[in-house]
Amino acid sequence: MALLADIQARLLRMERWLGGTCLLLLLILALTQIVARNLFSIGLPMADTLTRYLVLYVTFFGAILAIHGQRHISLDVLCVWLGECWRDRLHRPLHFIGALVTALLCQAAWAYWWDEWTYVADDERWMTLLALILPVGFGLLSLHFLLAGLIGKPAAEPGPP
Repeated sequence: MALLADIQARLLRMERWLGGTCLLLLLILALTQIVARNLFSIGLPMADTLTRYLVLYVTFFGAILAIHGQRHISLDVLCVWLGECWRDRLHRPLHFIGALVTALLCQAAWAYWWDEWTYVADDERWMTLLALILPVGFGLLSLHFLLAGLIGKPAAEPGPP
């Protein structure tokens, strides 16, 4: 389990860095686009498309961090009425179900991406490369759900004051 926890920690460190970088790029690009449009009546070419993809990158990396911190959206209504003992017992199975669902979404996103890549015009291939975040993001989500299921429930971390 220590090896899995180490792999998870390294992945999280990389994903935090990538997510933060994407967020910073998103903010800079959006601010530059706003200033260019309002002050100079021009726009940056393809800035709107890049911001849309950067929003997806930030969303996926944020979802990964939410899974690790046990702060993701839970749709398991029964857990509200169950005691702490039962919630601890359901931790692993629910994470394995999450891993399965996101793996299926990864497979569908990959089929979608491959179809786009096959039929895209040559001058738009760079946008299709940016769209790789869909299968990669769902794959990373699936991996993190799987790791959370294998490692088990983390020790309670103190929350913000």
